[in-house]
Amino acid sequence: MISGSNPLPPSVGRRRRFMLGGLGLACLAGGAWLASRQDAGQADTGGAAVHTFLATAWTDAEGKPFDSASLRGRPMVINFWATWCPPCVEEMPELDTLQRELAPKGVQVIGIGIDSAAKIEQFSKKSGFSYPLLQGGASGAELTRAFGNASAALPFTVVIDRDGRVRDRILGRFRLDTLRKSALVASG
Repeated sequence: MISGSNPLPPSVGRRRRFMLGGLGLACLAGGAWLASRQDAGQADTGGAAVHTFLATAWTDAEGKPFDSASLRGRPMVINFWATWCPPCVEEMPELDTLQRELAPKGVQVIGIGIDSAAKIEQFSKKSGFSYPLLQGGASGAELTRAFGNASAALPFTVVIDRDGRVRDRILGRFRLDTLRKSALVASG
């Protein structure tokens, strides 16, 4: 082909540009639709994860059944932790403080251990925290992902309001004053 020559008649060139323009608009519209669905999916993820938490038959640190469904309609702070995770263990006394402070406002702190049942039980006996420690294992790790923690990294804390909406997600060590404010907003 010789540079600068247009082997197609002008009407074909216009059609091609029109078709490419239409294809571009279709891609743009499809991308916008997909982005809106992903945002909707993320919003649904929080609600679905809360539903999963409330519908799961959890076991507490001593191996007794824990009635998570009884927490429906209450603001919650759910903390995912493990005995082998130093930042997790360091923040647990602060969660205990938060439980004692905010229990009169209806806030319930819950710890879900991503560890063996024996280690969680042993840790619970030594610690004596005022909030329930649940045996999460693999189900707990999957629940962190459902709450938006794709890597299931620990510690991970979720604040849920009375309506079952996720109000805050904190990956890593939290700041107590920030978590307290978030929990108070959720209890409002």
